[in-house]
Amino acid sequence: MVRLTSLLILLLSLNGLLVAQNTEFASYTQVITGSNQTYPMQAIPGGTYLMGSPATEKGRKPDEGPQHKVTIEPFWMGKYEITWDIYDLFTTKNIEKEMAARYPEGADLSKTDATTRPSPSYVDMSFGMGRTGYPAINMTQYAAVKFCAWLYDKTGVFYRLPTEAEWEYACRAGTTTPFSFGADPKLLGTYAVYKDNSGGGYKKIGTKKPNAFGLYDMHGNVMEWTQDQYIADYYAQVVKGTVKEPYAPRKTLYPNSVRGGSWDDDATVARSAARTPSDPAWKVIDPQSPKSDWWMTSASFCGFRIVRPQKTPPIEEIRAYYDIKPIKDY
Repeated sequence: MVRLTSLLILLLSLNGLLVAQNTEFASYTQVITGSNQTYPMQAIPGGTYLMGSPATEKGRKPDEGPQHKVTIEPFWMGKYEITWDIYDLFTTKNIEKEMAARYPEGADLSKTDATTRPSPSYVDMSFGMGRTGYPAINMTQYAAVKFCAWLYDKTGVFYRLPTEAEWEYACRAGTTTPFSFGADPKLLGTYAVYKDNSGGGYKKIGTKKPNAFGLYDMHGNVMEWTQDQYIADYYAQVVKGTVKEPYAPRKTLYPNSVRGGSWDDDATVARSAARTPSDPAWKVIDPQSPKSDWWMTSASFCGFRIVRPQKTPPIEEIRAYYDIKPIKDY
């Protein structure tokens, strides 16, 4: 983990971005212009690791193997899961405008005015579990990508969902054990909000210990979207050379990959290598037909955090990533 206190730092504010000016790859805090919100980003050094779990790991499922080497380029990852405090600015244009009126410095809504936003939810999507300081939940993968597009229009910085490979690499933080803190599930309560200690709901971000990369709630609290299509035998295809992409591109609505386990899951699901496919049942109480592109009314266990690659892709690739079309539900 990069410790900024050990570096000679000069903080500059440019386009809402607080950057630690240093020759080293460093963590920083993203200011959400026109609001009182910030989002800390942790610098994750690149490296090579074994993705997946060994056949001997307790709780292992077939989709976690075979283990294979993956090389990850340096990137930044959100220190915490995205909270309602930030997500509400995206989902509700009026809230963004009201906040900008209170915090006008640097606020320019001309780009975000044209942002495609979620349809209003017909119920409180936190389901009364808490909003201020709590992770946003119940959004679709499509909505999470469009949030990244909104944040790009607001800050000029390219953010996206992590790939499964990036997510697992960041969760492991250099470890090869089932959890980022070792192999003993009895210690999980120190690092994660999960079924045994959640009391039946998520908790505020950052209430447990972080991993060695300084990331909180990688195990538990809420599951987190990745940008991958979930393919059960994808690792086998990688090993055989059938596929060479760094992630499985999204081609169908279901299933897509979420990681980390949640407040409603046991320790097995919270393991670093555990994979969970999204499911149509996550919208089971949605009364609309077709069901919403934006909300998953029965996924109060699913949220997300974002990443930023160290190497910014060309503008054409950025727009292609953001300009995805919703895949109609049934």
